[in-house]
Amino acid sequence: MPCAASAAEAFYRISKIRGETDWNTIPQLCADRVLWLPDAGIRAFGQLCHDDEQLYIHLRAEENAIRAEHTKPMSPVCEDSCLEFFFMMPEDECYFNFEINPNGCLRAEIGRDRTDRIMLVAPFAESLFDIHTGMTSDGWEVFYRIPLSFLRIFRPEFKFSGSIRANVYKCGDLTVKPHYLAWSPIHSEQPDFHQPAFFGVMHFGE
Repeated sequence: MPCAASAAEAFYRISKIRGETDWNTIPQLCADRVLWLPDAGIRAFGQLCHDDEQLYIHLRAEENAIRAEHTKPMSPVCEDSCLEFFFMMPEDECYFNFEINPNGCLRAEIGRDRTDRIMLVAPFAESLFDIHTGMTSDGWEVFYRIPLSFLRIFRPEFKFSGSIRANVYKCGDLTVKPHYLAWSPIHSEQPDFHQPAFFGVMHFGE
């Protein structure tokens, strides 16, 4: 499936669905910006859609040497093969980060920057977010959902309309070939995904 838009545009339309999700009909974005390290030949892709109650996310990586060591919630999954989704409301000062490894191990937080963050500990994260991971012919993928009711615990005004600022990342700090990839480009000298100034725009379809 081709990408819906180039990373240079950093714009993606989150399709609204009715009924079951048919991922074959959902546009794909490409996290194809290689950052900070030489190109390791790894690529990542994402698809997002929503209904009135849930935001659905499918992230996929083309990656041969997969690392999946962490199993405990809130572990530093960025050390493993990791797919990440960061997002925030346009006028907010805080953003959410959802980071998942091939074991379905989730690290979720909210905060203003890398150091000012609160872990969103969910005892039943796997069922709450309906996390499913699997191997593919050329890598691995993860499917999950984020309930609107969960987001409103922290941001009562959150809604699936208008736009959000967001980015999709792929990393693997301790993999055989460490790498950093992003959908919306980041312009900094040091590796750091926690830079909302470089988030792109995602618009909720009606």
